[in-house]
Amino acid sequence: MTGPGSTVPAARRHRDPQHERWMRRALAVAAAEPPPVGAADVPVGAVVYDADGTELATGRNERELTGDPTAHAEILALRRAAARRGEWRLDGCTLVVTLEPCTMCAGALVLARVATVVFGAWEPKTGALGSLWDVVRDRRVNHRPAVYGGILADECAAALRTFFR
Repeated sequence: MTGPGSTVPAARRHRDPQHERWMRRALAVAAAEPPPVGAADVPVGAVVYDADGTELATGRNERELTGDPTAHAEILALRRAAARRGEWRLDGCTLVVTLEPCTMCAGALVLARVATVVFGAWEPKTGALGSLWDVVRDRRVNHRPAVYGGILADECAAALRTFFR
């Protein structure tokens, strides 16, 4: 199973039943009502779990809300998880996100030493975990998390299609 047009190694096919439960939580985060200020952000939700399955932090896109181009759901969740842990290394943690991360977010996942990434919908335009690029499995990076893609992909994609209509 690879992303659209991908010629790189596939995301892992083995799926942990916990991944679907966690993805449903990320979908709920994505659907949360943003504060009524300015234009709405693309509904992407991310959740970081500790090695024992404890939820550490969540993030939802806030680029429009904050005017910050780096305020992607993944980045916000990583920042909050690091703050909660009191360190930038997120060894043993899993990031669950409703949309395949972009290159910025993929780089942050590598730098934060996240152990596992679980994502929902593939992103053929900017995806960096197998669709357009495969940043996290590049042999030149110092850390390569396990990747599970396409978890509840139809539900995640439907939420995005609804937003863009």
